[in-house]
Amino acid sequence: MVDPTPTPDTAAHPRFADALRELGLDVEVRRFPDATRTAAEAAAAIGCELSQIVKSLVFEADGQPVVVLMDGASRVDVELVRHELGAGSVRRANAALVRETTGYAIGGVPPFGHRTRTRVLADRRLLEHQTVWAAAGTPHTVFPLDPKTLIAHADGTLVDVRERSA
Repeated sequence: MVDPTPTPDTAAHPRFADALRELGLDVEVRRFPDATRTAAEAAAAIGCELSQIVKSLVFEADGQPVVVLMDGASRVDVELVRHELGAGSVRRANAALVRETTGYAIGGVPPFGHRTRTRVLADRRLLEHQTVWAAAGTPHTVFPLDPKTLIAHADGTLVDVRERSA
């Protein structure tokens, strides 16, 4: 496990640090010497369960971006997202659309503090933990928060969009 050094919120991406201030959130942003681009890398670096990692994934539904917050141990069922949105088609957004929509690169997208107001779906399984960890705007930074507060600040709608294993 990497020894994560707690740092002031200046370790967060400037846009995300601004969002934290605007929301009045005082969270501990941790910076890691190596990127934690995957949920597994983040969980190993933090020393938490994989399911405590919040993945902020951007999809394109009928041409409109939508963010799905999913626990790190699960995969998004695109068909359930399509049904939830009443969309004709849903697909993963490309890197350009992710950056254009959120202002962040894949691997560092936080659950809120995005460049544009975007619909957010939050999988219910996130509520199974007292604390979850999400990206703070870069692949090197994360922050902890209770899932209800995180979902509220993301203006997320609680849904069941987790892929079920057969």
